[in-house]
Amino acid sequence: MTFWENLNFKVFRSGSKLYLLIGINVIVFFTIGILSVFEKLVFRTTIVDFYSQEYLTLQAYLPKLAVRFWTLFTYMFMHADIWHLLFNMLWFYWMGQIFEEFLGNKRILGLYLLGGLSGAVLYVVSFNIFPLFSRDQALLLIPTLGSSASVMAVIAGAATITPNYTIMLFGVIPIKLKWIAIFYVAMGFWGITGPNAGGEIAHIGGALFGFIYVKQLQNGRDMIGTIAGIFKSRSKLKVASTNRDRPASDAPRQEEVDRILDKISTTGYDNLSKQEKETLFRASKK
Repeated sequence: MTFWENLNFKVFRSGSKLYLLIGINVIVFFTIGILSVFEKLVFRTTIVDFYSQEYLTLQAYLPKLAVRFWTLFTYMFMHADIWHLLFNMLWFYWMGQIFEEFLGNKRILGLYLLGGLSGAVLYVVSFNIFPLFSRDQALLLIPTLGSSASVMAVIAGAATITPNYTIMLFGVIPIKLKWIAIFYVAMGFWGITGPNAGGEIAHIGGALFGFIYVKQLQNGRDMIGTIAGIFKSRSKLKVASTNRDRPASDAPRQEEVDRILDKISTTGYDNLSKQEKETLFRASKK
């Protein structure tokens, strides 16, 4: 399999929403970037830059947001430069793999979107409530963009599932997920009065959603699954079966899954028995 065939399989046919989301972010960035460079070289204008900023990035100014409400979602697929994109996608790839390892690949899309939306809402509300921001209209018009809030939701979610999971930072420094999440949340808090206040507030909003989502999931309430179920079409055809000999589903009980998740939170994934790991794996395939 060639590189492009392998890439196409992972992004569009593997079933992993992690690769799909990374692919969308990369495609959006390079499509807008290439069009912008071509336009400047040939026409010496900046129309692409203007319209992408005006209609795809997020601003806290309510009159403008009211007519461009879709920017609450589109902003999380925009990036300022290649380093912004690379940094976010690397963390998303690393943390997303851990998240999918424990909870399967059906929840990360919802976590990405709702984490980004939570960050956007906290940003808009904060900028319109706190006098430091609300009394300066110029600040309300500064665009916010990037997948950082969504990525922070995944980081916080992964750290909540398995706080003692250890990764090798830069390949040499062992560090637990909980310290990575705490570090980024702390940095975000201390940065909310700095030059990137909007982005830092959005980071905190995303992290808060990731933490709450996993805690609710451990208590048996799947917010993402509930929201997805609202839009899922249900068949009106009902089939009755009288076959008493049919074996019961091998899907594990929710109580057992919750017990294993609680054990991971306290002692880490590595301390699970082989049977518990198999149970968690089967649950992720539901």
